Amino acid sequence: MEATVRRACPAVRPGTTPADTSASYLNSWRPALVDPEPRQQIRFCATPAGARVAYATAGRGPALLVPAAWIGHLELSWQDPAVRAFYAPLAAHRTVVRYDKPDCGLSDPWPGRQTLETDLKVLRVVADELRLDRFDVLGISMAAPVSAAFAARHPDRVGRLVLYGGYANGRRIASAGVAAAMVDLVQAHWGLGSDVLADVFLPDGGAETKAHFARLQRESATTEVAARLLAQCYELEVEGLLDQIAAPTLVLHRRDDRAIPYRLGRDLAARIPGARLVSLAGRSHLPYAGDAAAVIGAILAFLDPSARRPGPAPPARSAGALTARQLQVAALVAEGLTNRQIAERLGIQERSAEGHLERIRQRLGVGSRAQVAAWWARRADANEVPG
Repeated sequence: MEATVRRACPAVRPGTTPADTSASYLNSWRPALVDPEPRQQIRFCATPAGARVAYATAGRGPALLVPAAWIGHLELSWQDPAVRAFYAPLAAHRTVVRYDKPDCGLSDPWPGRQTLETDLKVLRVVADELRLDRFDVLGISMAAPVSAAFAARHPDRVGRLVLYGGYANGRRIASAGVAAAMVDLVQAHWGLGSDVLADVFLPDGGAETKAHFARLQRESATTEVAARLLAQCYELEVEGLLDQIAAPTLVLHRRDDRAIPYRLGRDLAARIPGARLVSLAGRSHLPYAGDAAAVIGAILAFLDPSARRPGPAPPARSAGALTARQLQVAALVAEGLTNRQIAERLGIQERSAEGHLERIRQRLGVGSRAQVAAWWARRADANEVPG
């Protein structure tokens, strides 16, 4: 079902099963040409309490609303090539709507303690601001239970529901002692706490990648906010609502996720009527780390079932149409990173980075790193890669 929009967002058009690990499902999505970096536009809307919430739109087509997870910063996160490359293929098919939680990033402070009800209220405010009558939802990590609760309470508004790295009961993520220790660490030393969490979220990332993510966390929220919202992560519980979800649902979870155990993703899928569970390889919790292409492919195949129907072979890929991972590598080459540095940033082996670069050269018809960087710069100058 397509999202319906009446104003304020001109880019948007109106409008439990066994685990599925088959390559045919993960590879069934046929990609459209992908703009390497869709333009992100940031605006603000106000809650009934008066707090202003920053939201961003990117891409075109039916709306895909991505609720805020733990902490974040719309502007700073968009500066990460890996984040942009993750959302670029989604934005080629959907208008991606993201927002910062109150107390985080560009949003105003919230007058009081944030709860599940707060999260649902903010989600609804953003959707109402864009006049979205019906839309798809992508809930990532802590936003998964929030998205599920919204779908259960507002079945008339959610077309399709995608839950990645999520859970139904935060108290099952870790023991009470471990959860309290993590919150206490963040509260006592946010610098050290952000480093520890970077290791948890990005176990395969290099030192530079983890340091970059830790800095983003610290710049997104104060010590007090980070600790308070981490405690909320462990407290969220939506088990009693899940059997009320009517929207077609896809649950994605990496088998060795270090932050949210795989068993919780399986439990989440089992509680939602008719939900499909797709198990993915990897340890990284963040969807844009590790094999991001598998995550993107599964999401798009689910959001657009018609792309999975038999039909003529897709046209040959043009020189400028790269995969999500290749776009990430090309962006980092343009930044001047070596293959080793690219591998560390993306959490892959150096030889894999070399392989991606070689395929980029073949698809672009160029022979050197400098030419790849020049290609990226030309697209920026032509406004194909907005600044």
